[in-house]
Amino acid sequence: MSEASSPLAHHFDDLNQQKEATTLGMWTFLITEILFFGGLFAGYAEYRNLFPQAFRAGSHHLDIVLGTINTAVLITSSLTMAMGVRAAQLGRGRKAAILLLVTIVFGLVFLGIKGVEYTHKYEEGLIPGPGFGLQGNDRQQMLFFAFYFLMTGMHALHMIIGVVIVALIAFFAWRGRYSPEYYGPVEVTGLYWHFVDIVWIFLFPLLYLIGRH
Repeated sequence: MSEASSPLAHHFDDLNQQKEATTLGMWTFLITEILFFGGLFAGYAEYRNLFPQAFRAGSHHLDIVLGTINTAVLITSSLTMAMGVRAAQLGRGRKAAILLLVTIVFGLVFLGIKGVEYTHKYEEGLIPGPGFGLQGNDRQQMLFFAFYFLMTGMHALHMIIGVVIVALIAFFAWRGRYSPEYYGPVEVTGLYWHFVDIVWIFLFPLLYLIGRH
């Protein structure tokens, strides 16, 4: 393999060192993401503690069926992502690419369902602002929906970014770029995807389930 086509960057001694550096970089990035979402979770928990009745009432306006379907979709996407990473580790580039494309499909299904939910909230007048439609404790319930749109919106943005990245990785996998010696990009992309899925695993009970009964 020529130097121009080698996956080894010039500032690393070998592929092992490059893989370790890439993995460390991704974990460092994910720690900053944990801090970001952790701040949102802490703010939500504080205001839910201050206005429990309003937040409980607000959660009843969320579609638990669509939320549950989306949870199942993301858990399945994590499975196909893990299978894609494993295929790349074994040097099965075409199989890895197909599994990554299936993962993208699940991601797009999740975003589509979330778009349906957002449309329902718009039609019900539940968008925070002057036209907010609930009567009784309007400002407090509006705060619940402000957190809902902020938290799920940021999660959806991360999902969109993930879909784009996975699509690029799938393209290179199909072209045979990865091998048992070089699969780091697939692995760190899997870490990112699993992180986004885990964030939803926390968002779903916080927004949809707690206080429903």
